[in-house]
Amino acid sequence: MTPPLFLLDPLPAADSFVLAGDEGRHAARVQRLRVGESLRVADGRGTVLDCLVAEVLADALRLTVLARHTEPEPDPRLVVVQALPKGDRGELAVEMLTELGVDEVVPWAASRSIAQWRDVRGAKALDRWRRTAREAAKQSRRVLVPSITELATTVQVADRLRDATGLVLHENADQPLAGAALPAAGSVVLVVGPEGGISDDELAVFAAAGARAVRLGAPVLRTSTAGVAALAALSLRLDRWS
Repeated sequence: MTPPLFLLDPLPAADSFVLAGDEGRHAARVQRLRVGESLRVADGRGTVLDCLVAEVLADALRLTVLARHTEPEPDPRLVVVQALPKGDRGELAVEMLTELGVDEVVPWAASRSIAQWRDVRGAKALDRWRRTAREAAKQSRRVLVPSITELATTVQVADRLRDATGLVLHENADQPLAGAALPAAGSVVLVVGPEGGISDDELAVFAAAGARAVRLGAPVLRTSTAGVAALAALSLRLDRWS
């Protein structure tokens, strides 16, 4: 079984340290790790420590570091622009995208998005997305936690598309995702629309930025699952699951 993963930033430089705070409490009280058991501690940016439990404390663990290494970021990177869904479907999308290996999620205020992120409500929603990504990374043993950017406008999404291989999911697209050309390096930016779909004006803006409309298949998926399905297909095509 893969050792459990805990996140700590910054990582200590010493060969022995105490994992305390929320992570240490969870390791000691919830997962009930014992002396001699293995675990990994990462900073969420690629550096990871392979450790053994040397001592169990009340709400913490004393760890011995066996190895320290850094995992490189995947290339090309997979970025998903996720239109704001209604309810808690945004957190569901972030959770599944993280488990499948997304490198970055960009929340998008599409014109047909029902949900709106404004002021304090928007800040709280963004924080929930980020906490969801962090927890999903730990659950899936990912030492690289995907970044969740600030809320983007359509113009800002177009700017991202100009510097990447841009793919816009659309049910009426002529080209299937399975046949879209993919780069050997750089970024693939996948745009997922809201429940009401991407407007013609938004499609025109994205096309002008160099993005191509692609379709997954005959079924019309929810906004919270379309990006997940597309990400899985891209991961296979880019040999990220070999």
